[in-house]
Amino acid sequence: MDNLHTFAEKPGQESEGNDYLQQLIISFALGATAFITFCFLRPRWRGLYAARKQQKDAAAQLPELPDTFFGWIPVLWRITDKEVLGAAGLDAFVFLSFFRMAIKFLAITLFFALVVITPIHAHFTNNIGLPPYNTTETIVLNRFAFADSESLLPRSELQEMANEMGMPSNDYMWMYVVFVYLFSGIAVYLLLNETKKIIQVRQGYLGSQSTITDRTIRLSGIPPNLQSEEKLKEFIETLEIGEVESVTLCRDWRELDNLMDDRASSLRQLEEAWTVHLGKRRIERNLESLPALQPPPPEPTVQDDDDDEEALLLGSAAQNGRSTAPNARTRPMVTIRSGWFSLQSRKIDAIHYFEEKVRKLDEKIMDARKKDYKPTPLAFVTMGSTASCQMAIQAILDPVPLQLTANLAPAPTDVVWPNTYISRNSRMMRAWLITAVIVVLTIFWSLLEIPLAGLLSLESIRKVVPGLANALEGNSITKSLVQSSLPTLVWSLLNLAVPYLYDWLSNQQGMISQADVELSVISKNFFFTFFNLFLVFTVFGTASRFLKFVDDDIQDLAGPGRSRRLDYLIQKALELAQSLESLSRFYVDLIILQGIGLFPFRLLEFGSVAMYPVQLIGSKTPRDYAELVQPPIFMYGLYLPQTILIFIVCIVYSVLKASWLVLLFGLIYFMIGHFTYKYQLLYAMDHSQHSTGKAWPMIGIRVILGLIVFQIAMTGYLLLQGAFVRSVLVLLLLIATIWFSYFFRHTYEPFTRFIALRSISRDGHPAVNVVGETEENQGQFRYRLETRNGQTVDEARETGLRYINPSLIMPLEDAWIARKRAESAPNGRADESASDNNNRGGDENV
Repeated sequence: MDNLHTFAEKPGQESEGNDYLQQLIISFALGATAFITFCFLRPRWRGLYAARKQQKDAAAQLPELPDTFFGWIPVLWRITDKEVLGAAGLDAFVFLSFFRMAIKFLAITLFFALVVITPIHAHFTNNIGLPPYNTTETIVLNRFAFADSESLLPRSELQEMANEMGMPSNDYMWMYVVFVYLFSGIAVYLLLNETKKIIQVRQGYLGSQSTITDRTIRLSGIPPNLQSEEKLKEFIETLEIGEVESVTLCRDWRELDNLMDDRASSLRQLEEAWTVHLGKRRIERNLESLPALQPPPPEPTVQDDDDDEEALLLGSAAQNGRSTAPNARTRPMVTIRSGWFSLQSRKIDAIHYFEEKVRKLDEKIMDARKKDYKPTPLAFVTMGSTASCQMAIQAILDPVPLQLTANLAPAPTDVVWPNTYISRNSRMMRAWLITAVIVVLTIFWSLLEIPLAGLLSLESIRKVVPGLANALEGNSITKSLVQSSLPTLVWSLLNLAVPYLYDWLSNQQGMISQADVELSVISKNFFFTFFNLFLVFTVFGTASRFLKFVDDDIQDLAGPGRSRRLDYLIQKALELAQSLESLSRFYVDLIILQGIGLFPFRLLEFGSVAMYPVQLIGSKTPRDYAELVQPPIFMYGLYLPQTILIFIVCIVYSVLKASWLVLLFGLIYFMIGHFTYKYQLLYAMDHSQHSTGKAWPMIGIRVILGLIVFQIAMTGYLLLQGAFVRSVLVLLLLIATIWFSYFFRHTYEPFTRFIALRSISRDGHPAVNVVGETEENQGQFRYRLETRNGQTVDEARETGLRYINPSLIMPLEDAWIARKRAESAPNGRADESASDNNNRGGDENV
């Protein structure tokens, strides 16, 4: 019995009281430094921080941000959802909608946590999630099912023992049931409300425009007897679903694609050879741009004693006489190896070698474009109207399974053409292989997390490195850094690096479009963050306190005396319950670091700035510099999974003792994140994929998954506290939530994949555009914020595009080098690489 009192009355470690403050100071210092740096550099490096505004026509109608230090903040804040939709498209609108939903949920739950939940915890447990902790818990074992067992004390004796320990009644735990139901209901309400809004916006937005993507179906599983453009067109038109505008039957263009890749590689080698030969030149800096993102520099120039120099990129204007002479250099040489095992070698002029190589490749490409290639069972069929396309993809076209399956086609720029001639079996084998690789990686990450989770417990550190544990006990600041800051930093680094690996794996899976690849990246990265960085880490963090029970003290249960066994069970139950809540400190530290400390670095685009030396070293030719001008790419697959996980963590801890801390910093996290991503999506970064908001059902299902985890955790928590009736009530809610997940998927998800026929704009029938909307409101679905040509973002992006492999029509451009006079060539030979070559256009009749 003495052991029981010893554990119940053990005070918390007061050194933990500085953990939150120390993490907050470190994160605020990091975030404030990055934010002030951004405010200082933003008006000076417009080429980086306003790249999308300067180069994308869709962003031209956005308001200009003032150059003052903080004056841009209210202007950005006042940009409406309609303006976001008009300037950045549906994907950005959906992404930011999740942040708005999370902010609403966290604001409501934080109110209840401050007004009701935290005062109740303070009154009954004297614990509000802040150290020093009062570890007296309300676990009274007379509420356990095994209390009636003959091997344990009777119920009355257990109750008397609990009263002697000063344990309060656990009647207050009805609060958990009430707020689990309330918070789950609020989350479901907000999710459905936001889903209906997104469906309405998506239906009206896509229904009011007419792009080639909206009118094209991707037809797979084409039988051999229909593998021709004429037969496919005739077949579709016989179904009487609409007129067919064009058909592109995919073929095995592997030979042609390989030739184009070889040419692109040889062209770059030619440009590098010319750059080496012409030497360095003076580049006029644009002081408004980051050096790594400068416009293409002036071309290499050649000084002639008798004539004025002439240097310009192909098709560019003259440099107005502002140039300098290159360093005198000999022409570069390349080593050509031949013979057995490439033992023989000789050096030849590199420029002439690569020029000849490119010329021969041009001849091969022109011949390859005239060949007939083997057809594949995949085609892009463009219908005459959006309504015809939607009828085709929402219908079953053929009675044979997996034959003539119609799906909405990706945008022409999103198609990964080398994957169009991969067979279905090969694509399935790749998918299974990558799944196996992810399983192996999951096990590997789990093993890596064992020492990381061990850092959360001083007892675990003492088992492995006793000297380190003793040193940490003697220095509270170092202990806080090791147990709070270090795990969150390692977690953040893993969450930053691993998604790029999963992005590479998704690109190897053989998907037809980049939009599908991005959705796959979202799914894979969420699995990594949720399973490895949440479930597994939580289990290991909890188990680190329970290892002593498994390794050292299990024999105590076999010892004589039921009183001894009872004391031990109570002690371990209390320890396990406390360990579950002890991880709240880690997650609060994590949210503080991610929201306050690291979000400003994303606003600063620290990666682009830090990679400048590497990019500068790797950039040699004018083409290299021109590619650096493009705005950075915003990748939803790298950013969305982590935000969903943070939201799930906030839900799970929303009614526990540290709920107000988790919800408070979670609210700050999503407010800063919404502001950061809003700026990047509108002004700084570009997103070229065309997924039309299909990420929302993935977000919705994962939010519901978070509710399921929340309810499972609370069911187990109440069981651990002996509140069986209350845990059964939460279990009933869990069953209802699982049913709701199926209801949500089957009821709302189709509206995020298809366009309702009534939502499609028809000439002369404006009243049928949007269900339940007046004609005045229907016009607002174009959101007025369109490009200068009166088009939506998607229409402007797809103007003039068609479904055809670029290798068939892409112009064979010349090298980006300087024009030269014939006299500058060695031996009096004129170089024809830039002055005499014209772009060799593709065969438009292919």
